[in-house]
Amino acid sequence: MTEDPATEFGSDEQAPSGRMRRLRARLARSNSAIGRGLFATLSRDRIDEQQWDEVEATLLGADLGVSATEEFLQALRTAIRVEGAQADLAAIAHRELVNLVDPNVNRALSAPVTGRPAVILVVGVNGTGKTTTTGKLAALLAAQGMRVVLAAADTFRAAAAEQLQTWADRAQVSIVRGNPGQDPASVAFDAVQQAQQDGADVVIVDTAGRLHTKSGLMDELDKVRRVIGKRSEVDEVLLVIDATTGQNGLVQARVFGEVIGVTGIVLTKLDGTAKGGIIVPIQRDLGVPVKFVGLGEGIDDLAPFDAEAFVDAVLAP
Repeated sequence: MTEDPATEFGSDEQAPSGRMRRLRARLARSNSAIGRGLFATLSRDRIDEQQWDEVEATLLGADLGVSATEEFLQALRTAIRVEGAQADLAAIAHRELVNLVDPNVNRALSAPVTGRPAVILVVGVNGTGKTTTTGKLAALLAAQGMRVVLAAADTFRAAAAEQLQTWADRAQVSIVRGNPGQDPASVAFDAVQQAQQDGADVVIVDTAGRLHTKSGLMDELDKVRRVIGKRSEVDEVLLVIDATTGQNGLVQARVFGEVIGVTGIVLTKLDGTAKGGIIVPIQRDLGVPVKFVGLGEGIDDLAPFDAEAFVDAVLAP
């Protein structure tokens, strides 16, 4: 994989649709494809209660959630009862899972906006890949012709600003950095101000990772949003969730949503996990769509989420 953004984004394969096709292929090859276990059971001539239990365990193991799993199983049982041996369980499974993921959810990013730079906050707990996601999102938007400014508002982790600087260089976008230990809100404020002066399209603010159980850290995040609000609206709050954390990601989403009003989820580290089903309970319980998915560390390993492509991948036999 080349690391020259000018080269990487010069082909149709690097357009959002091309990225999702490539990420779908990678996901299908990984051990996240729950279809291997699911269809091994569904392809049998007769499915007894023990085998239904196996299907249920597969779906729960993928973090689909209890209510969604029950709906999925009921749809399959009804199809068998109505259609008998003629039921195409693979097709039914695909259709029902697409419905659960919900292809009609609005996953559009609120950028650009008219008359000012759009402001995107990237938040999450430590270790989810926030800074990496910020850099990859900058590259994706820059590839679409937007002028992007990054804000290195994680001023407490020594390597964070340097890491984001590397991403800015690779994506060929601007960056505003503060001093170590500087108030993160002031860095974010300065970045928005610079973006307005420069006529940029988007500001992406990389915030410090924080435990969702620590109220002081969460209050600080709310301060970042309030201070930005003195210069501009905040258009998106993207919560980065590590897919390998499973149901804990749902807990994180609830807390961040209460504190700062999450508008979208970025689900990372899908290439080595069977936990991608967490998409369903997050969207159902919180009403927050998954907007992007990430596979790997490359600058182009981020794509707008597509329900059909995702289901094709996780149900790959």
